[in-house]
Amino acid sequence: MEKPLWMIYTTHMFVEVYLLIQVALIPVIVREFQLSLLEASLVATVPSFVALLMNLPIGILADRVSTNRLLFASMLVEGVAAFLVSQTKDFWLLVIAVSLLRVSSPIYHVSGLSQISRVAKQERMSRSIGFHNALGNVGSAAGVISLTLFLSTLGWRWTYLFWSVPILAWGFVILASPHLKSRRAEGTDGLDKGGLRRLPLVFSSGLLLFLIVIGLREIGSTGSTTFMTTFFVETRGLSEAMSSLIFGLGPFIGIIGSLYGGFWAERTGAKKALGWAVLLCALGLTLLAVASDLYLIVPIYVFYSFFSSTVWAPINTLVARLTPLSNRGLSYSVYFFAEGLLISVAPTLAAGVIELTNVWAVLPFSVVFLIACVVTLQLLPAKSSEII
Repeated sequence: MEKPLWMIYTTHMFVEVYLLIQVALIPVIVREFQLSLLEASLVATVPSFVALLMNLPIGILADRVSTNRLLFASMLVEGVAAFLVSQTKDFWLLVIAVSLLRVSSPIYHVSGLSQISRVAKQERMSRSIGFHNALGNVGSAAGVISLTLFLSTLGWRWTYLFWSVPILAWGFVILASPHLKSRRAEGTDGLDKGGLRRLPLVFSSGLLLFLIVIGLREIGSTGSTTFMTTFFVETRGLSEAMSSLIFGLGPFIGIIGSLYGGFWAERTGAKKALGWAVLLCALGLTLLAVASDLYLIVPIYVFYSFFSSTVWAPINTLVARLTPLSNRGLSYSVYFFAEGLLISVAPTLAAGVIELTNVWAVLPFSVVFLIACVVTLQLLPAKSSEII
């Protein structure tokens, strides 16, 4: 596999280090800052909304600016923000610092995935996305496992400080690399003055329907993920460290799930693979809602995490195949904007459900949206799987 792809995959690993740490810390933040769950959910909601606003500007830049510069910017923002998180003692300053940290995600994802879609062979697209997501899960697993260690020793803030150093170092490696300096994709000449006027070129009926599918999945998935450790602590009576450890199994299992998802989508088709993956996620959450013993909770959560990770290869493959190559950066930014919009409101929606009922209710809440996602996906026309 080409070296530029592996450099992008490694950058993805560092970007995802903090992805699950923030939601895993919600029970700790509630206790430390004396907050309600609704207030604590802001540490997930506000940063997601900030990242959402960054997607379209980054999409425009991704079709014009060299990939290595954008990836360097992503690492620089993440490393500096992580250091700031490690030093803050005020909740609102924490929200601001985490929001800055989340900006690194759209900078990376729009530019990184756009470049993968251009460099990877089309017949190996799903497989390439599978490797990409596997490295992301390596980062998420490493982040949550390190959080478990620091929670038991020096404190959670050291997790952010610890990872900020290699992240910044890798940023400078990326900046100096000659392998990612391509400026634009073939066919993008003359787009410099287009800006957002190129936006209508991205949309098709298939893509619009697909964005609805993704929105339903994100509400269901984000709602359960955000409060999973809270569910373990308050409903199942597990300790915060044990909850973080179980939660950390998710991205670790996701390494295998992401790889499998790439081969699965390549073999059966992206649409079919996505439908089955989401359906099996709904089954996993249903079983988790009724399991009460630790020896049942762990394998069911592993099952759910595996299939939750298989969705990304078919999702990103479908985005690439539903959108024109000449506007691939802007296309991915539209996708991430729609996805981020739902991610930014899902934690608050789920927290509202919890406030009206209890923590357990977030699981059936998520299952309903996942089932709706599978049903809506069936409306996607067969021609949507063709490369545009």
